[in-house]
Amino acid sequence: MAQSQHGGQHREGIAAGRLAPPQYADNFSDLHPPLDRHEAVVEADRCYFCYDAPCMQACPTEIDIPMFIRQISTGNPLGAARTIFDQNILGGMCARVCPTETLCEEACVREAAEGKPVQIGRLQRYATDAAMAARKQFYERAAPTGKRIAVVGAGPAGLACAHRLAVHGHDVTIFEARPKPGGLNEYGIAAYKATDDFAAAEVDYVTEIGGIAIDYDKALGRDFSLAELSAGHDAVFLGMGLAGVNALRADGEAAQGVGNAVDFIAELRQARDLASIPVGRRVVVVGGGMTAIDAAIQSKLLGAEEVTICYRRGKEQMNASGMEQDLASSKGVLIRHWLQPWRVLVEDGRTIGVEMEYTELRDGRLAGTGETVIIGADQVFKAIGQSFDAAPLNGSGDVVALEGGRVRVDGEGRTSMAKVWAGGDCVADAREDLTVAAVAAGRDAAESIHRALTSNGRA
Repeated sequence: MAQSQHGGQHREGIAAGRLAPPQYADNFSDLHPPLDRHEAVVEADRCYFCYDAPCMQACPTEIDIPMFIRQISTGNPLGAARTIFDQNILGGMCARVCPTETLCEEACVREAAEGKPVQIGRLQRYATDAAMAARKQFYERAAPTGKRIAVVGAGPAGLACAHRLAVHGHDVTIFEARPKPGGLNEYGIAAYKATDDFAAAEVDYVTEIGGIAIDYDKALGRDFSLAELSAGHDAVFLGMGLAGVNALRADGEAAQGVGNAVDFIAELRQARDLASIPVGRRVVVVGGGMTAIDAAIQSKLLGAEEVTICYRRGKEQMNASGMEQDLASSKGVLIRHWLQPWRVLVEDGRTIGVEMEYTELRDGRLAGTGETVIIGADQVFKAIGQSFDAAPLNGSGDVVALEGGRVRVDGEGRTSMAKVWAGGDCVADAREDLTVAAVAAGRDAAESIHRALTSNGRA
């Protein structure tokens, strides 16, 4: 029996069902189990409730962290949830996926003093989970304004924008290109970070406010134009994220076995049977961000024998946090630095390895050394960033100005086109490609739209 299992895991090529069925559930269980009531109160009591709280300043959505932690410590998790949702209506998902170790927890006074910050993310999850479990809604819609706003994309930016507009009494229709809402929360987050269909449950919770309709399988540039949206609505918010994936620019990247890390993560998230997801025996992931880490870890959890992340710069330059890198290493992922893809090696039409070129800094610029190394691989994932696809703007590119390949906005999220706002990953000033930053952008754009619609009646 052990022999057959062993043989299954070590099959050459890309194959499904490498592990025994029970192992999949174990491997993809919750990364950080929720705190119980006692654990939450004990952890909350570690907070100094700083007056000028550095954790709060480090939060892109400016949640009053000392306040909600104090509310937990006094046995009021629903009050804590209200404090969180006032600033971040997607606080439940952010508690799970936010890199707290480089934001609020890194700024925590206890981190500086003893290297062990208050577990702000887990406390945030404790409070928001309590509210969602109780189906407690903290907001009521204002009197209907009669104003109609179109939101493109049901990702974090679009949902945050829609919720805040609905609270103000406006009617919102979200146009979503995919069959499910949530954007990256549904399709782009590692399965072990958001278990039990949490992304879908959160969307249900957010839309319970009323006044928000979601129209699925409706893509900008295919089913409607920006001009049509603008003509039929009082305002438009663009929150469609990044649809393109950067190319390796290496010979042979079209070979069988080379794919996009984001597509792999999406397939895994939507799978009802994890054993059905094929994975290589040897996997190479090219990139140094969260997507690269997620794809690598999940390859390992699906039964890949060898998983290697190759990044063109050093450890300190990786976008993935130190904690994420350590997590990958703990799962058996090898992270190699100062390597860039040279060519994909192919035999009989299938990938058999990647030739990587060593890199170095010369006069402050990254350059190849000419020396190469071959890493065996039957599956290669590209995780070197995504790009904004401007084509769906459907000929409006001359009106909606771009900057650095993304939509240009002002401090309030306004684009160069009248009545049109944008936020999240699709904008030029995206404050890091983070869920929490997208939420802040959507929320702030909603307030700007509301002010515009109520000051003179039109955006």
